[in-house]
Amino acid sequence: MAAAPTPPPHALPEIDDFTRPYWEAAAEGRLLVRRCRGCARAHHYPREFCPYCWSADVVWETASGRATLYTWSVVHRNDLPPFRLRLPYVAAVVDLAEGPRMSTEIVECPPEALRVSMPLEATFRRAAPELCLPVFRPSRGVGAGRGDAAA
Repeated sequence: MAAAPTPPPHALPEIDDFTRPYWEAAAEGRLLVRRCRGCARAHHYPREFCPYCWSADVVWETASGRATLYTWSVVHRNDLPPFRLRLPYVAAVVDLAEGPRMSTEIVECPPEALRVSMPLEATFRRAAPELCLPVFRPSRGVGAGRGDAAA
């Protein structure tokens, strides 16, 4: 009997033909959202159809990277890799400037400094050689939103 394959140290998103543009943009320090050409609303997470009007006429759009903090929780215990290596961390929901809400993590900010509606900007954490994840930090001003893909 063959041994069961060893699971990866943590689950990474699967990159497929549909999500590849999203992950390639993230590796370049750009955040993408989907915009419906039927009703003009942006949405996130990426889907092949509009969750508002069900149109399939949806395209990728580069987001500004600007957001405001909607809510957060400081996580002190999580036994799942890779999270346990970063404890404590701030799990958050942000309102993107383009309209959608996005689940993410807040970095480069002590939890006690967080405030509802505080301005944020996207940056990117390298999770694997070919994969960067969007996270957010307090806004540094004009031109915010371009990450360095090395966090």
